[in-house]
Amino acid sequence: MIRKNIYLALACLFTGFATQSLAQRSFPTMGKVVYEDPAFEKLLPKSSRIEVLASGFSWTEGPVWVKDGKFLLFSDVPENKIYRWDEKSGLSVFLNPSGYTGLGTYSGERGSNGLTIDRQGRLISSEHGDRRISAMPFKTGGKITLSDNIGGKRFNSPNDVVQHATNEQYYFTDPPYGLPNKQDDNTREVKEFGVYRVDNTGKTTLEIPDLTRPNGLAFSPDGKTLYVAQSDPEKAIWMSYPILSDGRIGQGKLFYDGTSMVKAGQKGLPDGLKVDKDGNIWSSGPGGVLVFSPTGKLLGRIEMGDLTSNCAWGDDGSYLYLTVNSYLCRIKTSTLGAGW
Repeated sequence: MIRKNIYLALACLFTGFATQSLAQRSFPTMGKVVYEDPAFEKLLPKSSRIEVLASGFSWTEGPVWVKDGKFLLFSDVPENKIYRWDEKSGLSVFLNPSGYTGLGTYSGERGSNGLTIDRQGRLISSEHGDRRISAMPFKTGGKITLSDNIGGKRFNSPNDVVQHATNEQYYFTDPPYGLPNKQDDNTREVKEFGVYRVDNTGKTTLEIPDLTRPNGLAFSPDGKTLYVAQSDPEKAIWMSYPILSDGRIGQGKLFYDGTSMVKAGQKGLPDGLKVDKDGNIWSSGPGGVLVFSPTGKLLGRIEMGDLTSNCAWGDDGSYLYLTVNSYLCRIKTSTLGAGW
């Protein structure tokens, strides 16, 4: 009986150690938070840490949180893979190939890029190599092409995609980054690097024809404004556009100009972005992630010390996941993502 009690005590002790170890699991950190405005402390306290969850990738992009499964998906564009990560199981390959199903070598950025989950719970992918926007149900698998051409002409390399919460139409950008020779590729069929809309009938229209390198995009919490990042070092800007009642995009205006930051030597360009519940914009850009108020005031920065491509809300909506060159990172915020 005494021996049995000793074994029971030891078992409880080791169980306690294991539980404590799991609860106190820590990750390496990188980067720092820079406060441009006192209001930024309300979003990221001074104690904020940027955790490195995984590394060793070629170029991470397109993070999206899957609420039903409680896991994160993100693209490794050159490797043509989508990875899955969650706190319990860690890292695994979710989909391979992710954006190019052809034979042989296509380009250095042939995989999927931006990802989102649509109102039907499907994974929506911007596919560089297959030059399309696709939808994949999680339970049954098999991809459906939502759009791969405009007037019979193939897109360049769809880069990022979002779905409007109310009108349920899809909006995506189409720069040349996934083409074998980028803007000079001889397989280009459309001259614009456009922002497109897929309406509820499946028809695709060119909505914004005059951006040089449209990239990331996101809606304001009320769905009335579309923000578009432009990854052009000569004109590194963020634009805002009204969404009209029928889903079309109205006349845009400059939201923020980061060209001087690029010229000053800050690494990175305006890229992927997300919006929090109060309408603040969190966007990758020169130096890491820049955070703007809804009026376009720079509140602060998450300096990563490396090229940062994108971000996404996850877990309970307060964690911001970051894709940073070869890393997957996250930071705990004091806000929630829009729509959480």
